[in-house]
Amino acid sequence: MALDRDTRPPLGEIRRELAAIDPALVLYEPRMLDDVIGGSVAQERFALLLVAAFAILALVLAAVGVYGVLSYSVTRRSREMAIRMALGAPAGAVRSLIVRDGGRLAVVGVALGLVAAYGATRALGSLLFGVSATEPAVFGAAAAVLALVALCASWIPAHTATKVDPLQSIKE
Repeated sequence: MALDRDTRPPLGEIRRELAAIDPALVLYEPRMLDDVIGGSVAQERFALLLVAAFAILALVLAAVGVYGVLSYSVTRRSREMAIRMALGAPAGAVRSLIVRDGGRLAVVGVALGLVAAYGATRALGSLLFGVSATEPAVFGAAAAVLALVALCASWIPAHTATKVDPLQSIKE
């Protein structure tokens, strides 16, 4: 059981007990074991924090990229979407068309990313602890998260496209 910071043993008593056992013994730089262990893994902890920050940044950039590409595509195809809706296409069909386009982008991006990640495993293998560099569960989870983020990012332009008035869009 680890001691809390407030319940540290009093150093005065420890020094007195140590002097009672052998006056020649010196208590040099006493530290708690938790502090020693924490200091020994500080560099690895910082590297993990840095990698996690870059991973979150990459995920945000991927979502913004998919959103931007699909938003631009929807803007360019606004007349097509307006004609589809004017001819009676339900909003759900138009949304699924756009989300399907986002899904295609996601599949291609995830496939290329998995190939690149597999190639980069030699460089990153030294940073991993307790996990092999080519762990299938990690690759699968990363692919699933990226695909989910891409589909969520494609939902926004799809939803926006169905809210546009078809007659107004055809007139423009």
